[in-house]
Amino acid sequence: MTGARVGEKDGFVLILPEPPVASGHREPEAVAMSTMDFDTVVIGGGSAGYAAARTLAAAGWRVAMVDGAAELGGLCILRGCMPTKALLHASDLRHGFRQAEVWGISARDVDVDVPMLFGRKDALIAEFARYRREQLEAGTFELIRGRAAFAGPHTLAIHGHRSIRARHFILATGSVIAPPPLDALKHAGYLTSDSALLLQRIPESMIVLGGGAVALEFAQFFSRMGSLVSVVQRSPNLLRSLDHDVADELETALDREGLQIFTDTRLRDVRRRGQEKEVVFEEAGREVLLAAEEIFHGLGRRPATEHLGLELAGVEVLDSGRIVVDATQRTSAPHIYAAGDCCGPHELVHVAILQAETAARNLLHPNKPVALDDRLLTQVVFTDPGVAVTGLGEREAAERHHAVRVARYPFNDHGKSMILGCQEGFVKLLADARSGELLGGACVGPQAGELIHEITVAIAARLTAAQFAAIPHYHPTLAEIWTYPAEELAGA
Repeated sequence: MTGARVGEKDGFVLILPEPPVASGHREPEAVAMSTMDFDTVVIGGGSAGYAAARTLAAAGWRVAMVDGAAELGGLCILRGCMPTKALLHASDLRHGFRQAEVWGISARDVDVDVPMLFGRKDALIAEFARYRREQLEAGTFELIRGRAAFAGPHTLAIHGHRSIRARHFILATGSVIAPPPLDALKHAGYLTSDSALLLQRIPESMIVLGGGAVALEFAQFFSRMGSLVSVVQRSPNLLRSLDHDVADELETALDREGLQIFTDTRLRDVRRRGQEKEVVFEEAGREVLLAAEEIFHGLGRRPATEHLGLELAGVEVLDSGRIVVDATQRTSAPHIYAAGDCCGPHELVHVAILQAETAARNLLHPNKPVALDDRLLTQVVFTDPGVAVTGLGEREAAERHHAVRVARYPFNDHGKSMILGCQEGFVKLLADARSGELLGGACVGPQAGELIHEITVAIAARLTAAQFAAIPHYHPTLAEIWTYPAEELAGA
């Protein structure tokens, strides 16, 4: 992305893109203020929608938010980040107790009260959702409950309510579970990241379809809670968007822990036989049949854009349902912007919030459009060992023909991680081959999601490997492991 730097926001550099609008855009038509109910209507009350509405309302605009969900709060709070991380914390606790014998602490039988476990998760989520409802209902903007669909470029029909008109719209409708790849899976029955949060018992065995972050987090949770878990992944590697050394390290760790992992597969059939469910797939030219009590469908999500009537508003949508936006979050309709999972390309809450704030900022200052700096993309997988990456990976650097130098350091040679008994994984740094500027980092290991932010900050500050290596790190800490690959790059 090219352009002149014009400011910074929460660690993300905001830049003026060239050109400011995507092909196919028309200049906005003149809209009479007297015919409009609101300056902007935000559709969707999740993290992105709230960020957009809050930003515009703070600037004095007349804002309405329309949300048709049965419960306010959004995906992250109700069925995504927060409940899954609560469950993962519980499974990590159980696993830690069972691994304590090396210290002479005997805890072989660690029973799990599943209703109490899920009840604790529910109590936490209820508190998070209550706080979000208070924010949405505080009167900063008008909150309208109901399903919305465009009846024209500036008109929104709200089921069970009324039609409203606005000069601008921001779409933040999120995503839903993708449909199953086989009709047979519907007949056999399956769990999703939504329904798995409602269980009252742990299945004795489970087949997890998918090898992305959500699938692997649930796979390890159920495994550590006592299920016999098999993972069936379509692509040749788990976490297919990441560098192979990162994904392979996690696969090795999960395999060592007892999860059965199949990659480069082709799903053929799913059927129910008695009390069990069977999955038939091809792997390495052979047919494999797995049987388990439950199947977990972790093959991704799709944008929640159906039935919005986007064609009546002039908004271009891909076959996948994803809304097309330019670098400023503007859609093909010049008065409509989008943010979050409905437009992607990254289904990450912090990115969705920044996209929403960017869209709002561009509505407020249309003559100075800005975009997020794509150098600072950070992704975390909350498995154990954890996986976290920021900036460029080796594969992406090669695709961009960007010459980089790479250095790694393993956790099994690091004092603090050895004390913790966390010796799987490594950290990796990428630096520009000529300038030495840090361009990317990866961590597979303990507290990866916490450790990666140090590298995101270094990349945001455009530090060289030598400058980063010169920053004192306390000993003994996990964070000091970054100094070793940094020193190697600085001395190269």
